[in-house]
Amino acid sequence: MSKVREIAQLGAKVLRLRAQEVQDIDAPEMQEVIGDLFISLASTSGVGLAAPQISASWRMLIIASRPSVRYPYAPKMEPTLMINPSFESLSEVREKDWEGCLSIPGIRAKVPRYKDIKVHYTNELGKAETQNLSGFVARVFQHEYDHLDGLVYLDRVENNKDIISESEFLKLIENR
Repeated sequence: MSKVREIAQLGAKVLRLRAQEVQDIDAPEMQEVIGDLFISLASTSGVGLAAPQISASWRMLIIASRPSVRYPYAPKMEPTLMINPSFESLSEVREKDWEGCLSIPGIRAKVPRYKDIKVHYTNELGKAETQNLSGFVARVFQHEYDHLDGLVYLDRVENNKDIISESEFLKLIENR
């Protein structure tokens, strides 16, 4: 039975490990992690969640863009599970924009990310998928993908002046 898991916080060792590839999606442990990922993300105001964030060091993530207090301008999409994902940039164009993370509450930072990417992954049925992502959804994917490699978004910040508190970020978006 799926359960909400605690979100690992910055400093937890699991967030700095390279996650293991999933070999057998149908294995009971993998099915449990998949269910817990969906339930755990749904219990937050996040737009994505990687397995390491629920202390499961496996290469799987969910992106689920939706408008919320944290991301009022996010486009709506169905939650999408991606197992053993990879991606390639479709151009060298990168944009800097604000990111936050459930594992690093209270802070936002401007992070450069590719604007347009092509993602390859296995879905929950074991079928290979390819999808082009752009803008905010591409950013969410790259953010979650970094978790699979033991990185957090603060590792990608180019200038410490691009880091602000969540409360200051909320003031910024109120004035948009």
